[in-house]
Amino acid sequence: MFKKILIANRGEIALRIIRACKEMGIKTVAVYSTADAESLHVHLADESICIGRGPSKESYLNIPALITAAEITDAEAIHPGYGFLAENAHFAEVCASCQIKFIGPKPEVMRLMGDKVQAIAMAKKAGTPTTPGSDGPVKDEKHALEVAKRIKYPVIIKASAGGGGRGMRVAHTDLSLTQAFQTCRAEAEAAFGNAEVYIEKYIEEPRHIEVQVMGDEYGHVAHLGERDCTIQRSHQKLIEEAPSGVLSPKQRRIVGKYALKLAKEVKYSSAGTIEFLLTKDGNFYFMEMNTRVQVEHPVTEEVMGVDIIQEQIRVAAGEKLSIAKTEMEPRGHAIECRINAENPEDNFRPSPGTITTYHVPGGPGVRVDTHLYQGYKVPPYYDSMLAKIIVHAPTRNEAIKRMIRALDELVVEGVHTTALFLKNILSSESFRTGNYSTHYVDDMRKKKEKIDKEKK
Repeated sequence: MFKKILIANRGEIALRIIRACKEMGIKTVAVYSTADAESLHVHLADESICIGRGPSKESYLNIPALITAAEITDAEAIHPGYGFLAENAHFAEVCASCQIKFIGPKPEVMRLMGDKVQAIAMAKKAGTPTTPGSDGPVKDEKHALEVAKRIKYPVIIKASAGGGGRGMRVAHTDLSLTQAFQTCRAEAEAAFGNAEVYIEKYIEEPRHIEVQVMGDEYGHVAHLGERDCTIQRSHQKLIEEAPSGVLSPKQRRIVGKYALKLAKEVKYSSAGTIEFLLTKDGNFYFMEMNTRVQVEHPVTEEVMGVDIIQEQIRVAAGEKLSIAKTEMEPRGHAIECRINAENPEDNFRPSPGTITTYHVPGGPGVRVDTHLYQGYKVPPYYDSMLAKIIVHAPTRNEAIKRMIRALDELVVEGVHTTALFLKNILSSESFRTGNYSTHYVDDMRKKKEKIDKEKK
């Protein structure tokens, strides 16, 4: 087992990894930017090193600075968390060349599954259903129009190296397709340094279902059930739950087997997530694979009783999976709400500033993963997430009530947050009955705009 791990991240995920390491008797090294000098992960780690100024490119994305920090502190491994360099195959290769263990899958697997076109090809090879679309990258507008004619409108253009909703456009006509094609290529080039795009049939009003997988370096692979991440805005998840409230036992077995087959096909090791779209008629289509731990991993931990971060670390150290079965049954229901420093009343404008008052919810079945404290200054450089509130209860209905209670107890002053916005979603009839799709938040916004217009 490792004696010391450097955490190449910040905020709540850095704290989450520090806590897992402490329980395993592993020393930790925190890295931080000048903007994060007073962040909680800096104070709770055994050692800490400043690696640059506030902007990510000058700190958390600075590979030479991270490697130097690991070498200076004699860290044997680096945990990337999520975001930043977590899915950067080059970073994993640099770690290996410096004899530092990267806590994640092999670089070649990250590169393979990080390319959406290649990932779809691997899914097809594994027998996992994929959305009808182009067989590989789309070369030009003429090719795009040919694909659209074959699979019928509406279609969606996606960046091959994309993620987070960037380099993505929906088209309903030939004209909108040709315009969106050039826009997506430009966005993809700017965001990912790769202008390659592909086209798929656009699935209208889907659910977003993802399956947590774990693998070790001995060929053992298991899945820890599914999560429902349908409530999202601009392709960014807001509320996640496990298990999904809409899947039948048969559907749960089917999507689990699809994920397991694909993970085995690519010889996956470490924690990863295989994501699907669920259509209104009950069909699953592979969407992508995330070769890292997810923000929403706690809901799976709560219903499965597995510490995913500790499992990641053990696998990276050469141990076999501690999960006995390839499939596990969930215990109860868990929901996670992401509390962001954003103003929902002002088009979700980011809200950096100083936390003047802070009270965390508690009580049975409530978990809060956060780096906040009273007096903490929320910097403007990074993702706006402040905290994750996770609740666990025997049933979905009880979990919803528990989350609403927890959100009522939460007090964050000094910045705007999305807490009340999320409470309104949880309190809605649509959410309680499971009658919603990935368009729920947009539909809710349009409905509000219509009501406001009628009032005027």
